[in-house]
This record gives sequence, structure tokens and C-alpha cells, in this order.
Amino acid sequence: MSERVEGVVINLNAFGATIRLESGELASAPEGDVTAHRPAYERSLSTHKPLDFELRTGGRRPLVTLLPQIQDEGLDEQIAVYLKETQEWEGSDGVPVHERRFLRKKRRAAIFESKHQA
Repeated sequence: MSERVEGVVINLNAFGATIRLESGELASAPEGDVTAHRPAYERSLSTHKPLDFELRTGGRRPLVTLLPQIQDEGLDEQIAVYLKETQEWEGSDGVPVHERRFLRKKRRAAIFESKHQA
């Protein structure tokens, strides 16, 4: 079982890291994940900045691995601009393209079933 949680690095060592989760629980981060993302772990340790982790429970202590962190500040704005540009691609009848395709496929499936029923 896994879920997304926030936590702050409180200790780095040769065997991984110790993370204080937003719930107050302590969790371990494996050495391989710490090695792969050392700058993010060190930044959280020194600034107490929360990071997003994937939490896995089931052992003695919860285990966490770092989720990808998006650092691009203008990404939300770029996505909004793109979505506004693509709004005009929809048909003038107000039915979104994906719904028109779904309905067309649904009708074809009904015709196929009616022809091939014994």
C-alpha cells in the first residue's frame, strides 16, 4: 500500500535518511533514493523545506521514496495558455470530440452485436 505524503528530512547518513512526515511519524528513505536525489534531500535538511514522498507501509517503520519535484514556476501558466488555444479545436455543436467518438463507437458496437447475435 502506498500514498503521497509530505515530509521534512531530519537526518542524512550513509544508510539513507530519516524523514518526519506531516503526521509526525518518522519514516526511512533508502540509501539508493538518497544517492539519486541527494541535492533535494540536503536542501530539505538545511532549510526544513517539505518534500513530496511516496509512503509505503507494512514493515517495522514506514518507507518513503522521493516523488518527482516540478521546479518550473511558469508551467501552470504554460498549460493554461495551451488549453485556451486548444478550446477552439472543439466543434461548434458543443459536444466534445472525445464524446462524439465514444458515441460513434458505441453505436457501431450495438450494430455489430445485433448482426452477430444468434
